[in-house]
Amino acid sequence: MTGIERVHVPLGDRAYDVVIGQGLLAQAGALVGPLLHRKQAAILTETRVAGLHLPALQAGLAASGIAAQSHALAPGEATKGWAGLSEAVEWLLDAKVERRDIVIALGGGVIGDLAGFAAAILRRGVRFVQVPSSLLAQVDSSVGGKTGINTRHGKNLVGAFHQPSLVLADIDLLDSLPARDFLAGYGEVVKYGLLGDAAFFEWLERNAPAMAHGDKALRQYAVRRSVEMKAGIVARDETEQGERALLNLGHTFCHALEAATGYSDRLLHGEGVAIGCALAFELSARMGLCAQETPSRVRAHLKRMGMATDLRDIPGELPGRDALIDLMGQDKKVQDGRLRFILARGVGDAFVCDDVPGGLLQAVLDDALAERR
Repeated sequence: MTGIERVHVPLGDRAYDVVIGQGLLAQAGALVGPLLHRKQAAILTETRVAGLHLPALQAGLAASGIAAQSHALAPGEATKGWAGLSEAVEWLLDAKVERRDIVIALGGGVIGDLAGFAAAILRRGVRFVQVPSSLLAQVDSSVGGKTGINTRHGKNLVGAFHQPSLVLADIDLLDSLPARDFLAGYGEVVKYGLLGDAAFFEWLERNAPAMAHGDKALRQYAVRRSVEMKAGIVARDETEQGERALLNLGHTFCHALEAATGYSDRLLHGEGVAIGCALAFELSARMGLCAQETPSRVRAHLKRMGMATDLRDIPGELPGRDALIDLMGQDKKVQDGRLRFILARGVGDAFVCDDVPGGLLQAVLDDALAERR
């Protein structure tokens, strides 16, 4: 059994640890207790995760004498909107959560983002703890303090930077994930290798299949390495003024595709990231930035993992090229009206680019759409 590890996120008086290991829910009281001013907490979760993990979390807190109220929202990306935010905030107020209390977010990226934003605006800021239940949340959305909701204009366009006080990444929780959800989370894992660590990508090429089949030691290493990379970037660029934008590799394409599919189960976020990474490397190759073989290497690995890699892997209708580009225009990375892409000079060497030739972008999308016919 792999031991418990900690990755520190050094942000001055807002610094915190990401605790990674097995059996963390049972130790939740001992880990969360030092943060509390009174022995109670409020848990925001969603119904599917609550059925699987809420009793264990409450028992872990109770073992240290901590009482925990809970509220379960509906599952799915559609919850991460104005109505879900209102439901969460009103429940926290009904629960009489005070400014010095702790809100615990138990769930995947949707609950982490929503609960974190609710905590950020409740009484002008309440601390919160992330207990991510999905691979995607453990390696990405639970770390770094980005919280928010979607609107009809696009994804994550309303929110706040609000750092958690602690993150508990319990590897055991990944056992309950359906295969599709685990692989969607893997889209964010592979992103870290592609954007800044070629050796990690090579490690994934060798080990990711066994990791997907349940090897917990491999899973813990992949989570820890991903968190280390994100923590380092966040510490250097907390509010995304520069380097942190690299974490959006694949996301300009991904967010447009998520909007085009109505934030539905047709396309999970991590699936969109994987497709977006493949398209970003294809665009990079056509711009002469990386070797022509590199996009094929990226796609080959994703396909070996059984993942979506192309627009043809998305079921149902998609809008045309120009409509997709319009949706990209709502992305948060747009600056001075210019689309900003994360492109790559090779595996592990990503950079921000805001002068992509329009004709090349159109050609990449035209070809990707043509493959669906």
